[in-house]
Amino acid sequence: MGRTEYHRAVPDKRDRNDDEQKKRAENEERGKPEPIYSTKFSKDEISQEDRRPKRKVAVLIGYSGTGYHGMQIMPRQRTIEGDLFQAFVKAGAISKANADDPKKSALVRCARTDKGVHAAGNVISLKLIIEDEDIVEKINSHLPEQVRVWGIERATGGFSCYAACDSRWYEYLVPTYSFLPPHPTSFMGKQLGELATEVGDLDGYNARQKEVSGFWEEVEATKIRPILDTLDDETRRTVEEAIYRTEGVTKGFFEDEVIGGAEEEEDDNPTENTASRSGKTKEIDQPAEQPNEPEAEQDDNADSMDVTIDPEGTNTPVDEETKKIRQPPIRSEPVEKAIKLIKAAYIEAKTAYRIQPERLARVQDVLARYEGTHNFHNFTIKKNPRDSSAKRYIKSFQVNGDPVLINGTEWLSLKVHGQSFMMHQIRKMVAMVALIVRTGCVPSRLADSMCLDVYNIPKAPSIGLLLERPVFDSYNKKAQGFGRDDITFDIHEKAMLEFKQREIYDKIFLEEDASHVFHTFFSQIDNFKMPYFLFLSSKGVNASKGTRDVSHHSQPSRRERKRGYEKANSSRRFGKKVAADGLDDKLIAGAESVPESTVTEEAKETVPQETKSTESAADKMES
Repeated sequence: MGRTEYHRAVPDKRDRNDDEQKKRAENEERGKPEPIYSTKFSKDEISQEDRRPKRKVAVLIGYSGTGYHGMQIMPRQRTIEGDLFQAFVKAGAISKANADDPKKSALVRCARTDKGVHAAGNVISLKLIIEDEDIVEKINSHLPEQVRVWGIERATGGFSCYAACDSRWYEYLVPTYSFLPPHPTSFMGKQLGELATEVGDLDGYNARQKEVSGFWEEVEATKIRPILDTLDDETRRTVEEAIYRTEGVTKGFFEDEVIGGAEEEEDDNPTENTASRSGKTKEIDQPAEQPNEPEAEQDDNADSMDVTIDPEGTNTPVDEETKKIRQPPIRSEPVEKAIKLIKAAYIEAKTAYRIQPERLARVQDVLARYEGTHNFHNFTIKKNPRDSSAKRYIKSFQVNGDPVLINGTEWLSLKVHGQSFMMHQIRKMVAMVALIVRTGCVPSRLADSMCLDVYNIPKAPSIGLLLERPVFDSYNKKAQGFGRDDITFDIHEKAMLEFKQREIYDKIFLEEDASHVFHTFFSQIDNFKMPYFLFLSSKGVNASKGTRDVSHHSQPSRRERKRGYEKANSSRRFGKKVAADGLDDKLIAGAESVPESTVTEEAKETVPQETKSTESAADKMES
């Protein structure tokens, strides 16, 4: 719901709290464990504690999402809010009587972040005991170094950081080799050239890739052939077959990395050369040894491909022949060694790439097309194309024109400022930009994805996403009239910059250096041997027709189908054919939608920029 609806329909929290307490009592009787964030005190301990007043406050926080299952509190998983709540209790900011349930303190978050996503600045609002002058230091003493409280500001009694937030700034860090074209031997690389020839757009396609033309040829000549020349004829034939054979669904490079589960990335995408090194780059020396960081949980980067399907993740029985096909190939030691050397050579060539000014300009051109109010139903999950909450206003989307060089890899900083974001929206927006540039797709394809058609858009790895800060300009204009200070991160800027470098940026760079997350993500897309992503080709959406929208987010709900059936039956009595609530006949029948174009955003909906998009509380977040 929007801000106005939120204030109009304030729920009665007394009944809700009574229900929660009843459920908790029942769980205790059944012996169910308490949530990991809950702290239980005895009645004697609670009665002996001095009663102190609680105040509604805004808590300014920052955190590295590594090792956490996101921002929002969960009963069985480690989350940012869970650690914060326990720190509040230990610091005496929450009384013992309220230490078992965050709802008793009216905890509300400004922006929810997904698993593995970081935040230099975020805000939660709740009621805290803040009489102690050193309360911030006390709270931080009970938090790990990767979670910090920057400050606590008194707020008005009815303050909700969610409802009062005007907009949010996000940053996404991406290595420049993400904008390299697919390898010519990959499925995507072959299809792009063939389809461009088929529709007579080969010259246009080559023009859009002119600054990186010859890249792969140079890599093959200078990096790969010298390795192959050291092999005997039989080993060389086997290695070349493993590298370059892309026919069939399970016959790609590094197939042993893929067959174990479709969610894992395929790495056939050999990469990189030392190509052109134009463009300004800041060299930043990294220490040879980095301090130990908390071991991260398996990141959700593996699920970045929304359209991949893992047969082992379902209850569908798998026959013996299929199991044999899915088994990793048995290779001799010389073959395995050669493949590893070639993989390392491709990665070395990729990381040596330096983006050209022309390519950087292409990136900015595509990013700028997001600005304005558009229908972003293709940039999230389970969102009906006609749902008004899919309309979001993007104030700006810019790329920093000065790439930064870290440990031999060049990085770009993308910053987006918008009123609100849906789940996975920013990651899908970034993925779409990278896909359009790297595949030589026409930038105007972005506008097509803002229509009602459904497109299969993968989400970029979560490793690069960072919530920069929320903005409370409207609230701040009124705060002084109530005797309250502004809610702003400006006074904490120095501490935040140091924290970002130590706990966020360095960890992003180290993880990419160790795992090559972006390399594997784009390799999976390049070698996904189905036409889901061929809308990026010169042939456009027609190249993807007939493929199934695996996200199902365009399907009408049961209520919508029923309503459509009733309207259709009613209209037949009068010899008319009417679509239900604007849904076309295929949707009424429950037919599968045809995935289309790519994931960009060019608004086809013209909405005043001042008008805030309607959104549900669950939507006002990112991934």
